[in-house]
Amino acid sequence: MAQMTDEEAQRLDEKWTENPPKPGPSGTGYFTQCKKTAHTITIDNVTANYINTKAIADHKTPAQIIREMVQERITAVL
Repeated sequence: MAQMTDEEAQRLDEKWTENPPKPGPSGTGYFTQCKKTAHTITIDNVTANYINTKAIADHKTPAQIIREMVQERITAVL
Protein backbone atom coordinates (compact mmCIF):
# COMPACT_ATOMS: atom_id res chain seq x y z
CA MET A 1 0.00 0.00 0.00
CA ALA A 2 1.33 3.43 -0.92
CA GLN A 3 2.39 5.71 1.90
CA MET A 4 1.67 9.45 1.95
CA THR A 5 4.56 11.83 1.86
CA ASP A 6 4.88 14.41 4.63
CA GLU A 7 3.76 17.10 2.20
CA GLU A 8 0.63 15.15 1.23
CA ALA A 9 -0.20 14.47 4.87
CA GLN A 10 0.21 18.17 5.70
CA ARG A 11 -2.13 19.21 2.85
CA LEU A 12 -4.73 16.67 3.91
CA ASP A 13 -4.49 17.82 7.52
CA GLU A 14 -4.94 21.45 6.46
CA LYS A 15 -7.93 20.56 4.26
CA TRP A 16 -9.84 18.82 7.05
CA THR A 17 -8.77 21.33 9.71
CA GLU A 18 -10.03 24.26 7.64
CA ASN A 19 -13.12 22.44 6.30
CA PRO A 20 -14.33 19.98 8.92
CA PRO A 21 -17.25 17.73 7.96
CA LYS A 22 -20.56 19.03 9.23
CA PRO A 23 -22.81 16.21 10.36
CA GLY A 24 -26.44 17.04 10.69
CA PRO A 25 -29.75 15.50 11.65
CA SER A 26 -30.95 15.19 8.06
CA GLY A 27 -29.40 11.75 7.49
CA THR A 28 -27.74 12.78 4.24
CA GLY A 29 -24.16 11.97 5.28
CA TYR A 30 -22.08 9.18 3.75
CA PHE A 31 -22.11 6.80 6.73
CA THR A 32 -25.82 7.31 7.36
CA GLN A 33 -26.59 6.43 3.76
CA CYS A 34 -24.36 3.34 3.92
CA LYS A 35 -26.05 2.23 7.12
CA LYS A 36 -29.44 2.41 5.42
CA THR A 37 -28.42 0.27 2.47
CA ALA A 38 -25.79 -2.20 3.64
CA HIS A 39 -24.89 -4.55 6.45
CA THR A 40 -21.46 -5.83 7.31
CA ILE A 41 -20.95 -9.46 8.20
CA THR A 42 -17.85 -11.51 8.82
CA ILE A 43 -17.26 -14.70 6.85
CA ASP A 44 -14.38 -17.13 6.70
CA ASN A 45 -11.83 -17.21 3.87
CA VAL A 46 -13.23 -20.36 2.26
CA THR A 47 -16.69 -18.79 1.98
CA ALA A 48 -15.31 -15.47 0.71
CA ASN A 49 -13.20 -17.22 -1.93
CA TYR A 50 -16.17 -19.31 -3.07
CA ILE A 51 -18.47 -16.30 -3.39
CA ASN A 52 -15.83 -14.23 -5.20
CA THR A 53 -14.97 -17.07 -7.59
CA LYS A 54 -18.65 -17.70 -8.36
CA ALA A 55 -19.25 -13.96 -8.87
CA ILE A 56 -16.38 -13.70 -11.34
CA ALA A 57 -17.49 -16.80 -13.23
CA ASP A 58 -21.09 -15.57 -13.46
CA HIS A 59 -20.14 -11.93 -14.19
CA LYS A 60 -22.02 -10.73 -11.11
CA THR A 61 -21.18 -8.98 -7.87
CA PRO A 62 -20.71 -10.93 -4.64
CA ALA A 63 -23.86 -9.22 -3.31
CA GLN A 64 -25.87 -10.58 -6.25
CA ILE A 65 -24.56 -14.11 -5.61
CA ILE A 66 -25.48 -13.93 -1.92
CA ARG A 67 -28.91 -12.46 -2.73
CA GLU A 68 -29.61 -15.33 -5.17
CA MET A 69 -28.49 -17.94 -2.63
CA VAL A 70 -30.74 -16.46 0.06
CA GLN A 71 -33.70 -16.18 -2.32
CA GLU A 72 -33.28 -19.84 -3.31
CA ARG A 73 -33.33 -20.89 0.36
CA ILE A 74 -36.41 -18.78 1.07
CA THR A 75 -38.19 -20.19 -1.97
CA ALA A 76 -37.33 -23.74 -0.90
CA VAL A 77 -38.92 -23.16 2.52
CA LEU A 78 -42.11 -21.69 1.08
